[in-house]
Amino acid sequence: MELYEIMRRTFSAREFTNEPLPDSTLYKILDNARFAPSGGNRQGWRVIIIRDHKTRKKLADLAEPAAKRYAAQKRAGENPWNTIEPTSVDAETIEKTPASTHLTKTYLQAAVVLVVCVDLKVVASMDKDLKRIGVVSGASIYPFVWNILLAARNEEYGGTITTMPVAEEPKLQELLGIPKHCAVSAIVPLGKPIRNLTHLKRKPVSSFATIEHWDGKPFGKVSND
Repeated sequence: MELYEIMRRTFSAREFTNEPLPDSTLYKILDNARFAPSGGNRQGWRVIIIRDHKTRKKLADLAEPAAKRYAAQKRAGENPWNTIEPTSVDAETIEKTPASTHLTKTYLQAAVVLVVCVDLKVVASMDKDLKRIGVVSGASIYPFVWNILLAARNEEYGGTITTMPVAEEPKLQELLGIPKHCAVSAIVPLGKPIRNLTHLKRKPVSSFATIEHWDGKPFGKVSND
């Protein structure tokens, strides 16, 4: 597919057929994804390839606590897991809320699950001293993760960025032998999608791009005439 077409058709695939994803294709995906940019070109990413069913079941189990909280907060009309507004939902309510299988079964259905980590010793976290959650370190890992998904789509496979198990990162580190200085950035299930979405819904450019200032004039479509 042509680049812009791939960008417009790389959807969040969570349901997969039983078709395998061969090692040769997975290698091709990772071989192209590695050309993503990173701070200082340090390429601090690490990918753990999970095919074993028992390990993937453990990943699904580790996703459950975060999925319970996500569902409980949604029921309460909140934006789940945001770092600005504290939740009003108590621990007992969260524990009693069933976790959506939509958020956990994908690890079992996928042909393969990639656990993508970043070495925090090699990223420049320019926002580490600010009084908010750090996000800048993501600039050195998420372009790589997105390249994986773009490359997978080009090979007619699909996947999505999931993060529910990351709330239990110490247990993930123990399960997979991940060093303490490496952060788990994404859990990416990959496989042949049951459905191929071709028309994704996104807000127009004018809804998020403004000129010169936060409250500046919306940036609309420019005519080439």
